[in-house]
Amino acid sequence: MLARPLMLLVALLLAAPAGAAEPTFPAGLRVGMVPPPGMVASTRFPGFEDADKTAAILIGEFPAGAYAEVEKGLGTEVLKAQGFTVEVREPVALPQLTGSLIIGEQTAQGGALRRWVLVAETGGITALVSIEMQKAAVKETTDATMRAALQTVTARSSVPDAELLSLLPYELKELAGFRIVQAYPNGGALLTDGEKNTIELSEQPAVIISIIPSVPQQNADRASFARMAMSGAPGIKDMRIQRMEPMRIAGQAGFEVLVEGKDVKTDIDLTAVQWLRFGMSSSLRMLAIARKDAWSTVFPRFRAMRDGLTPK
Repeated sequence: MLARPLMLLVALLLAAPAGAAEPTFPAGLRVGMVPPPGMVASTRFPGFEDADKTAAILIGEFPAGAYAEVEKGLGTEVLKAQGFTVEVREPVALPQLTGSLIIGEQTAQGGALRRWVLVAETGGITALVSIEMQKAAVKETTDATMRAALQTVTARSSVPDAELLSLLPYELKELAGFRIVQAYPNGGALLTDGEKNTIELSEQPAVIISIIPSVPQQNADRASFARMAMSGAPGIKDMRIQRMEPMRIAGQAGFEVLVEGKDVKTDIDLTAVQWLRFGMSSSLRMLAIARKDAWSTVFPRFRAMRDGLTPK
């Protein structure tokens, strides 16, 4: 009668060894790992660093379909042109990730670096993890330690909304039914209403928030400033301006631009609005895009989000 429970217990012990360290996920990232001893999550960049700043782990996240393109960008000749001499290139195949590990040295302004670079697919995304250490700090055990750390790279299913929102230098007091997909300490944020994180504008509305590190020198320059910012709207072609006008946003000087255009991939009609809020040295930009046939429904929600955006 005890055979089945005993076998189950043995399986659990083998799957999760006693004392096994849990991965650490830097704030806002789906990708995490068990960092090497002495390294902690950085508050300066997405990844980890040690107290002496002699080593750093930088983490990049890309859509699952980007693996081939990212790996191509790490070709031996491409890296050589950047001063990176590849010594080892080997496949990695583990239960939670598959990819390629590159080890070598790179010349840099601050001196020679030892680098370990992993590009892998894990949890439905492409992860790029780069470990950099000053060559003078490399010890005999470092290579084995870094390899072991990279084998723990994994991805969580999602990042809690509260964690993403905490990264932003402003508050989004009204999400208006949208969910946050990405957020960065520099003020960049992406929100949508739909299941996909890789947003297709013909399928899901999108809100892109950013901080432009400049403001128009004169009030008369605000229209041209807004027009230039709007010209960089992603995913829209054949844009036609429907309305351009100054306005007050949350008590501050602002500017609204409303355009119509077409989705670059499908030619479906889109409508977009850009709101700029001018500060002393920077401009807060909110760009909201949706299908034209859904605009009357979604536009009030965009405005509600705009009005709930306040400084921390």
